[in-house]
Amino acid sequence: MGSTGADDQLEVWSDHDFGGLAREAFSWQFELCDPYRALCERRGITPDSVSDWREIPPVPATAFKYFDFVSAPAERSGADPDAVFETSGTTHGTQRRGRHVVPREGLYRASFYHPFREALLPDVERLPVVSLIPSPALAPRSSLSWMVGMAVEEFGDGAEWLVDAHGAWRADAFDLLREVRAPVLMLGTALSFVHLLERVSEGEVRLPEGSRIMETGGFKGARRSVARHELYAAIAAHTGVPERRIVNEYGMTELLSQLYELVLTDGPEAQGWHVAPPWLRVRVLDPTSLEERVEGEEGIIAFLDLANLGSVSHVLTEDVGVVEGDRLRLLGRVPGSEPRGCSRAMDDLMAAAGQSR
Repeated sequence: MGSTGADDQLEVWSDHDFGGLAREAFSWQFELCDPYRALCERRGITPDSVSDWREIPPVPATAFKYFDFVSAPAERSGADPDAVFETSGTTHGTQRRGRHVVPREGLYRASFYHPFREALLPDVERLPVVSLIPSPALAPRSSLSWMVGMAVEEFGDGAEWLVDAHGAWRADAFDLLREVRAPVLMLGTALSFVHLLERVSEGEVRLPEGSRIMETGGFKGARRSVARHELYAAIAAHTGVPERRIVNEYGMTELLSQLYELVLTDGPEAQGWHVAPPWLRVRVLDPTSLEERVEGEEGIIAFLDLANLGSVSHVLTEDVGVVEGDRLRLLGRVPGSEPRGCSRAMDDLMAAAGQSR
């Protein structure tokens, strides 16, 4: 999984080509997004002063809880956005949720299509979809549900939605799974698969040969977690889908692009690398200084996503990883308190906007 013939591969973009588009996106966002422009001006950075895309100021993902980063002329004339995505809000209970306002959905759809096909459906055009993720009709502010909805529209030969917006199972969900007779594409979060495995015996649900699974998300806010290799081994044992046909997807509410995992070895010590599409650049930074670290060194992850044209492209996460070229190895969340570099960036943003934390 995750590889196709040479003719189907996404074209690699040179750093020069990517950098030119990134600077154009920065000019657009500097002009149209007031809180982002205030941050950049506070740091003395303008489109005229940037010669390398790495100099474009990143915005901490947590800032989406306090500001609507909107870069679209239509928004200024009062037009409704195509979508507003919200973070789950599970980590800190009722704490304010992040919002990603998407003025136009076109770039989301365009960025979704080819990476998803290459990772999950390189050998077939369409498959019936079985979703352990709520439908976008039930969870319209979930970027993940929206993405699954796009998968159904683009690649689905029908769909069964087995859980509601609150994660409750459909009454006939397990009967339906026991009766599957043709290959399917099953989509779910890590936690939803744990719940599935708790409710069915090993071998009780046997998905036909040719089925494949997309697993996304970790256990943020959950009361328990399962190591990746244990989860995948259990999914394979319970469903009959081999581990090589189980693909991890990494995404964020604050990003419109996704990365899919390519596993290079087998077994408990398997090393998985998430592969970025050409319009997404990944960097690993020092948690305190936000200086870029060399390939192979651990640090916090920053993304510059050109699909985020309608908001802000350069996003600083609190995830930890290692990067090699366009490949990212995820190592989890930053333990403990917010990284000092993220905190300083947030302080700058609040000060630039005339607010205090």
